[in-house]
Amino acid sequence: MKRLLVLLAILFPPLDSRAAEPPPNFLVIFTDDHGYGDVSTYHASDVRTPNIDRIAAEGLLFTNMRANCTVCSPSRAALLTGRYADRVGVPGVIRTHPENSWGYLDPRVPTLAAELKKADYHTAIVGKWHLGLESPNTPNERGFDFFHGFLGDMMDSYTDHRRHGNNYLRRNAETIEPQGHATDLFTAWAADYLRDRAQHKDQPFFLYLAYNAPHFPIEPPLEWLAKVRQRAPQMDDKRAKNVAFVEHLDDGIGRVLDVLRETGLERNTLVVFTADNGGSLPHAQNNDPWRDGKQSHYDGGLRVPFMARWPDRIQAGARSDYAGLVFDLFPTFLELAGATPAADLDAVSLVPVFTGGAITAPRDLYFVRREGGLAYGGKSYQALIRGEWKLLQNDPYSPLELYNLKTDPQETQNLAATHRKVFHELATALRIHIQRGGATPWQKPTEPLPTPPTTGNP
Repeated sequence: MKRLLVLLAILFPPLDSRAAEPPPNFLVIFTDDHGYGDVSTYHASDVRTPNIDRIAAEGLLFTNMRANCTVCSPSRAALLTGRYADRVGVPGVIRTHPENSWGYLDPRVPTLAAELKKADYHTAIVGKWHLGLESPNTPNERGFDFFHGFLGDMMDSYTDHRRHGNNYLRRNAETIEPQGHATDLFTAWAADYLRDRAQHKDQPFFLYLAYNAPHFPIEPPLEWLAKVRQRAPQMDDKRAKNVAFVEHLDDGIGRVLDVLRETGLERNTLVVFTADNGGSLPHAQNNDPWRDGKQSHYDGGLRVPFMARWPDRIQAGARSDYAGLVFDLFPTFLELAGATPAADLDAVSLVPVFTGGAITAPRDLYFVRREGGLAYGGKSYQALIRGEWKLLQNDPYSPLELYNLKTDPQETQNLAATHRKVFHELATALRIHIQRGGATPWQKPTEPLPTPPTTGNP
């Protein structure tokens, strides 16, 4: 027993004993519409993701994490602010056309990049931004020293990189016209950034690598589709395309991980892989074993793959069933960087879990989405998880539903009519969240909101 305690002390020394060590680099690999069942480390699957699986094998696999929203922009806004999406003005998707856009990122709220800059980090985003097309909500104005990617929501094609005929690809503020598949471009740009930072090892970095894939349109390179069809000729065509698309993405992630190793950055870089929401069922994506998919507050729309690797700090092959949210990375990174997170964050630091401990304080998990069209009418719908109980709507016009996730993880039996005390407790808590979110405008104001002062290195 004594030898075991000594070993644990070596593997997981208290954070205050690491004061003399350099702060870690942070790499977040954030994929788009990536179903829990489309990562092969979780269970047997027809998709092969050896490089994503490698992050889990060499680090910590979370089995009970959820995205902050069932769709793109709100999840990204929450991740980058550590606050629930409606509290920062992004309850819905920010789109190309204002008449169908349901969010406006509050320029007064500091982002994770801006906070890390205060701690002398170099900050970069490669890939999809999706939090604004114009000032003051472009990446370079929201805390990122370097931006090489796509401003908009989705690409109409991964090879012509347009959206509604517009080119939203940028290198900082410069419009660019690169050739190639977007997944390959983002992989190459991330690799270039890492090689550059390897020449500046005296300054830690934060790289937010946000792939558009596997968001539809499902466009794998033909050679990747051919591989899938060769090994599984019986596979449905729609599914085969999605499998090939994910496997091509996984290959790109592997190339990024290889660069970390080649440049000597690997040992002091905390790598986190996760996604913005569950997969899209109409596009043959897989969220097994959870019910439903993207846009839905059933767990198929919310449960996402989540894993973290940090050699010498996170025990390889570890697992956690902690029920958290993707935006918990915000205070986690600030704590590890030696910074102090703001007191009004909704997110919770995962450092205790990373270092072999546990988080025991109870917390509610809140979800919101606002959407247009006849099905939603520009209104919002919400969900709340408290312990084993989950209260939800999947559109603004349907009654609230109540599920016990412990006895019914697939959410098949609505208990709203039979467990009225729990129902009313959660409904009351939900109303408080709705009131809080209502304090922040989610459309561009007629008078500009003041922006926070610029900090950090140019």
